[in-house]
Amino acid sequence: MDLADLRREYQSAGLSEADLDPDPFAQFGAWFKAWRDVAVGDPNAMVLATATPDGRPSARTVLLKGVAGGGFVFYTNYESRKGRELAANPRATLLFPWYPVGRQVIVEGTVEKVAAAESDAYWATRPPGSRLGAAASPQSTVVPDRAALDQRFAEVAAAHPDGDIPRPPHWGGFRLVPVRFELWQGRENRLHDRLAYRPDASLPTGWRVERLAP
Repeated sequence: MDLADLRREYQSAGLSEADLDPDPFAQFGAWFKAWRDVAVGDPNAMVLATATPDGRPSARTVLLKGVAGGGFVFYTNYESRKGRELAANPRATLLFPWYPVGRQVIVEGTVEKVAAAESDAYWATRPPGSRLGAAASPQSTVVPDRAALDQRFAEVAAAHPDGDIPRPPHWGGFRLVPVRFELWQGRENRLHDRLAYRPDASLPTGWRVERLAP
C-alpha cells in the first residue's frame, strides 16, 4: 500500500484570533453549525480517547448527545472498556474530525458521570430497538458468536414486548468538562492554523487564546 503520494492541498480561508468567539463553547457551536450546513454524515460523531491509569490508550467513535452543564455529554455502557477506563482514569480527549470542511476540534478534559435523572431522561428518548440492544449487549466482552448475541437480544425483547425496558444501572451518561480546546483549520503549504483556548481566571472571558505552530 503506497501512501506517499496520497495528499490534498487545503484551500480554506484562514483562521485568525479576531475570528474567534471569546467563549469556546460558542465557537464550537458556530463550527458545528457550519459543518451541518455543508457536510453529510454524522456531525456529532467524535473520537473518544481514554487511557488506563498506567497510560495504555484506546480510542473509538461515539456520538455527542449534548453540550450542557459546562461539558460534552455522551452515553455508553459503564462496564465497557471506555467505561472502565474512565472510572479508573477520569480524563479523556474528544476529536471532531470535520474533514469535509478542512477543520478539526480537539477538546481535552476531566470526565464525570451525569446524574441518574439525566441518563433516565435521555434513555426515554431512544427508540425501542436501541434500548433493547443496549440492555442485551455485554459491551466489550468476548461473546461466542453472533448467534449468541442475537439470542440474547431476542430474550430481552421477549421479556419486554412493548420495548419499554427500564434503563439498566450499567448504562448511562458521561460529561467531559473541558480544560482545553484546540481548533485546527487547514491551510495551504501545510501552514495550518491552530488556535487553542486554555483557562485563565485573570481574563474576563475565563479563557486565553494561544496560536500554535502547525
